[in-house]
Amino acid sequence: HKQARDAWGYGRTENLSMPEIIKEEYRGIRPAAGYPACPAHTEKITLFEMLHATDLAGIELTESMAMTPPSSVSGLYFSHPDSRYFPLGRINRDQSEDYAQRKGWPLEKVEKWLSPNLGYTP
Repeated sequence: HKQARDAWGYGRTENLSMPEIIKEEYRGIRPAAGYPACPAHTEKITLFEMLHATDLAGIELTESMAMTPPSSVSGLYFSHPDSRYFPLGRINRDQSEDYAQRKGWPLEKVEKWLSPNLGYTP
């Protein structure tokens, strides 16, 4: 958190304790793939390709999208003070179909990765 604030030049006056950080009392949001606001673990593939994470940082993704070495972290940083977390609710089949089309994936693959968020039975 501190490194990002220093690099981006925002929240520099924040001197937050660990409990305050856990309660998300900092400016902006930092959603990460696999968490409620961004449940698609597979978006790590896109992020890693864009950032050349494996080549530049030596971080790799396992078959289950876990990062290795295990101490690795990734996410998106939004510094706007009005940024807020929000969970993704249940999605309908038409939304899964649309996502599959945009990803160029079979519907079954999307349903596998987003199964906890499906509002229907595949």
